Amino acid sequence: MTDRSAEYDSVSLALARPFLGRSVDLTFDRPYGSLHPRCGFRYPVNYGYVPGTLAPDGQELDAYYLGPAEPLATARGRCIAIVHRLYDDDDKLVVVPPGSPDLDDAAILTVVEFQENHGEYVIVRV
Repeated sequence: MTDRSAEYDSVSLALARPFLGRSVDLTFDRPYGSLHPRCGFRYPVNYGYVPGTLAPDGQELDAYYLGPAEPLATARGRCIAIVHRLYDDDDKLVVVPPGSPDLDDAAILTVVEFQENHGEYVIVRV
């Protein structure tokens, strides 16, 4: 996917950009295999947030952790991309475990499609 993020700059994207390429600590409020509290889908990844941040939605900055297929409470990893939503100001970090290879955009799209609407976001990288 082409990085068109400059066309759609947002407060959330400005908050997320400094994490690109860096290590980040995450806390998971929706661990692997858990059910979404309202929509009922099951999380195929650990999904959580960066503690101590404040995103435009009033919550911490969200993150997908593309690590082991087991529920985790916390993890540290490297931010390889941002899912920049074009329809709301609620971007998500894409984080992988230390030493993991970068994933291409197609692999990220496949992993996040359970929650993201195809065509309504772009993948932002360093």
